[in-house]
Amino acid sequence: MFSPGPPAPPPAEDEGPFEQILLLCLQRILEDEQPTRFLRWAQETLTPLLNREQPDLGPGEDRRLAFLLARAIWNATPLPGQGFRPRPLNAPDDAMPCPCGSRARYGHCCGAIQDAPEMPPDLLWELLLAELGEPLFKQALASGQVPPHLLGLAAERWLMEDKPGRAIALLEALFDGPAAARLDERCEQALNILCDAYDRRDHWKKKRAFLDRMRAHPCRGLRAAAWQRLCTIHIDEGAFAEAQLAFSQTQREAPDNPGTALLEIALLATQHEDDLARDRALFWRHKLRRSGEEDAGILDFLEQAGRDPQDALMTSQSAIIDARLMDLRDWARAATQRPTPAYHLEPAILEARDDPHPATTPALERDAAGYPDPAPEPRRQMRLLPPHDLAALEAKWHSRFPAPKPRGPQLMPSATSPNPWEEQEAEEDDWLAFLDRHPEAADSLDILDDLVTAIYIHPDSALPWIARALLVPLLERAQAILARVLPDEDPRTLPWDLADNRPALRLLFRRYLAQTEAGQEEAAVASLHRLLRLNPRDHHGIRADLMNAFLRQGEDQAALALARRFPNDRLVDLAYGEVLALFRQGSSRQAQQALRRAQSQLPLIPRYLTQKRVARPRQREPGPSPASAETAWFYRESMLDVWEAEPGLLEWLRRQAG
Repeated sequence: MFSPGPPAPPPAEDEGPFEQILLLCLQRILEDEQPTRFLRWAQETLTPLLNREQPDLGPGEDRRLAFLLARAIWNATPLPGQGFRPRPLNAPDDAMPCPCGSRARYGHCCGAIQDAPEMPPDLLWELLLAELGEPLFKQALASGQVPPHLLGLAAERWLMEDKPGRAIALLEALFDGPAAARLDERCEQALNILCDAYDRRDHWKKKRAFLDRMRAHPCRGLRAAAWQRLCTIHIDEGAFAEAQLAFSQTQREAPDNPGTALLEIALLATQHEDDLARDRALFWRHKLRRSGEEDAGILDFLEQAGRDPQDALMTSQSAIIDARLMDLRDWARAATQRPTPAYHLEPAILEARDDPHPATTPALERDAAGYPDPAPEPRRQMRLLPPHDLAALEAKWHSRFPAPKPRGPQLMPSATSPNPWEEQEAEEDDWLAFLDRHPEAADSLDILDDLVTAIYIHPDSALPWIARALLVPLLERAQAILARVLPDEDPRTLPWDLADNRPALRLLFRRYLAQTEAGQEEAAVASLHRLLRLNPRDHHGIRADLMNAFLRQGEDQAALALARRFPNDRLVDLAYGEVLALFRQGSSRQAQQALRRAQSQLPLIPRYLTQKRVARPRQREPGPSPASAETAWFYRESMLDVWEAEPGLLEWLRRQAG
């Protein structure tokens, strides 16, 4: 799930000296709420600290500063013994000896200092809430003294302790209470924490109702935060029209908010509008710098997004993304830059078998008449083998990687197979550690196949920037390895029947899917051609996608040539694609014959294409059969617009099909 808000800052180093002093003082006050003893302790403890941090302090200035700082901290600290209210000390009489120990009168010493330190109440409360144990923490919340905008910190603590119910109860009271209308933009964190808590409990209806209410809040900042959150929900759902509307509202409410910049980049990148995302990132960076934005995190993010928005988003979401994915990304960045290894081919000997879909050409090259070339000779069938040193590495790899290869042409292992992301007993010797020790693993198609499968299994892989940062480099690496041993013009094939060839073919198929997801239509069609040439028996069923691509591009002759390569095919796309292509060519009689053949095996398609409205059938099988209503519905969804675009075609289909 995409997380709204600015990019996650880098891990904080040690707190600054001021925060350290505040924390030490608060810890001491919680141990003993007696002011005299505290001030005495502060003089002894803070003086050397201040000397270390500010060595240019003059004689006596260190003790004077320690006293003033300690007194200011005491006066501003909410004391548990006082119902979490401060108990300020009265100023000493000017004629009295100064408590700092200077032996001068107070009025001539610390009392004469005009710029006495002031304590930020919010910072004191933040540190105090973090230090309180559970009983005092509850008392602080019950006291009603915690500033409302800091209740988000309290709820976040419970959320980190896996207590979302407590967080929900606390923040619902904040946003539903009588003072809810007076809340301001400082409560934005609380709004997001409440949404996160709802997510933990799967209270999505309550979250939507809450956001719908908050988008009408009197505070403009809270309205913007609600719209921003709604936008991220729509992004996660793939409802991009709704996401764009929510973003427009966010931009209207907070046009100069850095979070709006991140949201726009995420919205564009999710839709694979990378070029536009780069342009907008550079625009936002210029705009925010000109307006005085000082947050280095957001500026660095926008600079990175100007180069690679997908990678920038993955980096910005590192706080909520599995750290192992980030480690894998870093490994892939380095390892895929290695020189391309030299695989080799050896002739394959395959047993003769009856093929219901005999391959008639190793490639979809067509002669002048538009018909396929002759079938490949058996001597063109090859076995793909790695270099000798890689074979030994792969054997070691499989002793550590827990998941088996998918069975058959499917892309996922069985549901009962071990999950490679589950914690293992010996983490120092798991497969991720193996990769760290062996960057040459990126030379192996076998290992790349396993890694890509593992990424697909991971739940975070639904985020598009995961695919861009992890899948794409690995898939392009596989393509480069294969292109070196088998260039596009090479007529030799890699039959799926040979297990050694399957990792390469599976990787190419995944590359095609990634290209389709990214909207790279031309590259995706090129991948289909290459796959069908390498594996003419087409175990992945890519001929269906290629047929539809031909038809969308108006290449009817190519569509017919493809159909003739797989006669009597039960794939609906080929059977009815042939009908469509023949009709568009004016071959009415042949189209009728093709329709009868298609109808005899797939009878539901005409009805689903010609009806004005068709409800999606309930799924009754794990995978729909070719003749099922589900298959007919899916075909209608993907190709109805092409059938409708041909004048008279649907009416002809209705008459011919009865």
